[in-house]
Amino acid sequence: MQRLATELGQKAKAAARKLAAASPAAKNAALTALAALLRSRAAELSEANRKDLDAAVERGLDAPRVDRLRLTDRVVEEMAAACEQIAAMDDPVGAIETMWQRPNGLMVGKMRIPLGVIAIIYESRPNVTVDASILCLKAGNAVILRGGSEALNSNLALAALVHEALEAAGLPGEAVQLVPTTDRAAVGALLKLDQYIDVIIPRGGEGLIRAVVAEATMPVLKHYKGVCHCYADADADLDRTVEIVFNAKCQRPGVCNALEGLLVHADAAGALLPRVAERLGAAGVAFRACPRALPLLGDRAAPASPEDYGTEFHDLILLVKVVDSQTEAQDYIAAHGSNHTEIICTRDHDRAMRFLREVDASMVAVNASSRFNDGGQLGLGAEMGISTSKLHSYGPMGVKELTTTKFVVLGQGQVRE
Repeated sequence: MQRLATELGQKAKAAARKLAAASPAAKNAALTALAALLRSRAAELSEANRKDLDAAVERGLDAPRVDRLRLTDRVVEEMAAACEQIAAMDDPVGAIETMWQRPNGLMVGKMRIPLGVIAIIYESRPNVTVDASILCLKAGNAVILRGGSEALNSNLALAALVHEALEAAGLPGEAVQLVPTTDRAAVGALLKLDQYIDVIIPRGGEGLIRAVVAEATMPVLKHYKGVCHCYADADADLDRTVEIVFNAKCQRPGVCNALEGLLVHADAAGALLPRVAERLGAAGVAFRACPRALPLLGDRAAPASPEDYGTEFHDLILLVKVVDSQTEAQDYIAAHGSNHTEIICTRDHDRAMRFLREVDASMVAVNASSRFNDGGQLGLGAEMGISTSKLHSYGPMGVKELTTTKFVVLGQGQVRE
């Protein structure tokens, strides 16, 4: 297994050098070609996907996992549209973002460059194969993909289309490689290849991510979980706050940017929480409440246990706590948040700006749903995931976040004295 991984790493390293020098036109040609292939070969993709779906049912996978495997016509069209969207974006590679002149006349700047070789370890969703490929391609990175065993047939079919598109544009097919085995030893082998792989990005449950972090010999871009909070300030607009909380909790309760905790200033609790209980309770939300919040939330509330604080429920369950100040709310977030997404509902500018400055999360928002912490919603196009570690990226990882910078110096014969 180590030999296979090493071969993948060597090919990716060689391809990365070629891709880093590729023109924006060539990369965009590959992206456009892939969009066309996804649409024209939809029937082939559906056939391959059907094999995975049938096997998943035979293995007894639960309905949500089977659903994540499904390549519907809509999912295929979304992948094709993402290719076109990424192609239309400015190419970050080679851009000089800033430049300044030193007293000796040297011009010093920072140029954006690819990271090199990225390995992505992911579960279930076969569309990640395309999302990861096109983001890495646009950013000039080679990528090694290790998808879940349950999606192998779908991933192989998608990777074949990516290779076809790369070759049609005159780019190396080895720029995107799919690990062709379901053997879990392949993951361990990849994690030892720091001489070839520059960064690992795991996408999946907390267990997978922690296992990767424990074994990896190269940097890992990660997020363990999304424990997202809303703090409703004393002067929050009640109508607006109820709708924000409803959207953040109920639109898709199982995703990482869904709301898990509501902190309410004591001066607003009496007016706000009964309305929250009515609006969210009608949608099936159950509340885990502190003693002060409990009598304000009706019969769908139960006392919160110590385990509820800081829990990612992935369900229609919301932790509710009454606080006496913004400081108390921010202290709670610091203790129980996961650096993912935190929001404040307030009409006070100074309190909003304090929240933005002091709360540590990959996205902090004022009077907006936590559900906006998403690459597409923030204008990045497709994303590789949301990083809650600060090195090298913090927040949704789009094309630009898959590059880094190097210093460039323009001289006219200067020598150091």
